[in-house]
Amino acid sequence: MLTAASAFALFLMLAIASMVYYAAKRFELPYTVLLTLVGVVLVPISSIDYFGFLREFQLTPELLFFIFLPTLLFESAYNINIRRVVEEFKPIMLLAIVGYLISSLLIGGGLFLVLGALGFSIPFVVTFLFGALISATDPVAVLALFKEYGAPPRLSLLFEGESLMNDATALALFLIVLGLIGSGISGVTVILGFLTFITMLTGGILLGLLVGVIFVQLIGLFRDNEIVGITLMIVLAHSTFLIAELSNTALQYTEFSFIQLSPIIATTVASLLMGNYGRFKITPNAEEFIAKFWSQFAFMANSIVFILVGFLFASIPQGAETLLIPTVATIVVVALARAISVYVTITPYNLLSGLAQKIPMSWQHLLAWGSLRGALAVMLVLLIPSDVTVSGWTLALSVKEFLLILTVGCIFATLFLKAPTIGPIIRRLKIDNLSTVEEVASQEARAIIHGTTILKIQAFAEKKYIPKDIATKLVEEHKQLFKKALAQCCDSTDPKSQELAERVLRLYLIGLEKEVLKELAVFNEITERIFKRINGKLVLQAEEIEEGNLTPNIARVRDERDFFENIAEGIRGVITRPDAMKKIREEYLFFRAQKILARKVLKELGRLRKEFPEPVFNESMLQRSEELYEQYERRAAEQMEEERQKQPDEIEDLDEALALRSVYRIEERYLKRLYQRQTLSQKLFINMHDEYEREVTTRQFKI
Repeated sequence: MLTAASAFALFLMLAIASMVYYAAKRFELPYTVLLTLVGVVLVPISSIDYFGFLREFQLTPELLFFIFLPTLLFESAYNINIRRVVEEFKPIMLLAIVGYLISSLLIGGGLFLVLGALGFSIPFVVTFLFGALISATDPVAVLALFKEYGAPPRLSLLFEGESLMNDATALALFLIVLGLIGSGISGVTVILGFLTFITMLTGGILLGLLVGVIFVQLIGLFRDNEIVGITLMIVLAHSTFLIAELSNTALQYTEFSFIQLSPIIATTVASLLMGNYGRFKITPNAEEFIAKFWSQFAFMANSIVFILVGFLFASIPQGAETLLIPTVATIVVVALARAISVYVTITPYNLLSGLAQKIPMSWQHLLAWGSLRGALAVMLVLLIPSDVTVSGWTLALSVKEFLLILTVGCIFATLFLKAPTIGPIIRRLKIDNLSTVEEVASQEARAIIHGTTILKIQAFAEKKYIPKDIATKLVEEHKQLFKKALAQCCDSTDPKSQELAERVLRLYLIGLEKEVLKELAVFNEITERIFKRINGKLVLQAEEIEEGNLTPNIARVRDERDFFENIAEGIRGVITRPDAMKKIREEYLFFRAQKILARKVLKELGRLRKEFPEPVFNESMLQRSEELYEQYERRAAEQMEEERQKQPDEIEDLDEALALRSVYRIEERYLKRLYQRQTLSQKLFINMHDEYEREVTTRQFKI
């Protein structure tokens, strides 16, 4: 029950979390570790009368299961790239399912033997239940450290993908084993347990797709409204989870009680669909706003969870000191099981994979060591009924109390022993070393930055914003830094160095194209489908260039790894009728957008050639890129003309609509500027803005 005291405790914890986050950045310490430590420190403080309200806000299974977990699942799945997941599908699923099951069995069997040798007769079904709940990894702390220390993107993806997928496996296996404890182990219950596992996977996927599609279409209806979009996404994350849970409750009292839907899988699939397909239903400005919102929301949820994990110390029952040695033994067994599961899973994968797909041994070491435990393990252990009984149980502590002690011990060991050592391990294994392309890119970037800074300083001096003598000194400093960066970025006599520099140039230009494409989407000069086509094309080109191919296939726009888009395209092909006029309009806009992108790139190439003290890229590179984009521009113009000839009147109307839209955009921009300068009152601004909105609707600027 939420009271004034518990609400105050909640907001005080958020305030503390903000200060801890600042301290973690300031002193380069793991953020989640500091949060947990704060939670531990708050335990004795909360025993003081004046601070007793801190105990009012407690970490309950319901709070974790229905509020925090869907939030964390959505934020993680929304931001993960399904194309990359499909590309790394095999190692991710091997780690998430095979590796997880191996770890669970090793922990269950290992603890059964080790604790038995220590004089603690613990039934195997209990140790296996512990293995099921503790084998799921928590990516929050590790990924933050990976970003800080510069771990390769592929390694981060493997870790995040595994953590996301094995959450679902963990919950399914945990609930099945817990059910076996309650109903007894027999051939029938094992078969029913297997069927439950299958229905959890398939049912969760189907439910996630269904709910995800519904909400994607709803959000598309409110494309320009960030508030509606965020609200619907919050509803999506939690309603998917709750629909699965309510369905399971309803089925529990029928003859089909073995059929269960995994709420984690359903929420994960719906969130993946929203992040990789639904995000194109909203404007880029709204999408950026939503991404920041969910990042903040997840930060608050994680902060509360890790502080309350520290509070779990207070809930550990008396008599826990007698389990000190078993807890230490458990920590060792869990660490060894994780390491074995990683090496056993990845070794055969590497043997059957090509050189480019192999996972280096240094990465395997980090995957084995960086397996921190967190929110899911806490949630699962709290889901165990306090009155659960097991045949042969002899300890004075209940099963739940026993497993809670082991879980807290493992979480604290990974947070306080493993997390602080991840950075040094990354450096020692040289995982953070820059690739050759990154080294060249860093120096090219420095040259561009210093060259641009020189131009800005000179302009400021001319306008007398900066005194001339100070400007001269600053220009000279940046000229030296500019020359140093140019000297280090590439060797003009080395063909390989030149090839790397040209790859950097081409990636830079593709990045500029993406930036301009986003602006076209913001100004509604292209449709959602056109944005996807061109963006997908640019992504594919960038990937080929990164791999060393400077002549990528520019006609390729379909990506087999874009799972959700391919499904949607197939459905559209079946349920929609061909519309020749619409196709002509869309093709015209498609080629028009490509012409605009090419023109912007050509302008930037001119800047790179003329404005800096010395060219950042040599003339032959710039010339090749210029010729390439001139060819793109000519081809786009020719194809625009071909579409115009098919329906000249229709295209003329379209050009007029685009021109009117540009005019409206200028008027709207200056209207906002006048309001910001307080030339217009808020009431007048709203009235005039509404006038423009009505004009857009009346004159049908739609493209």
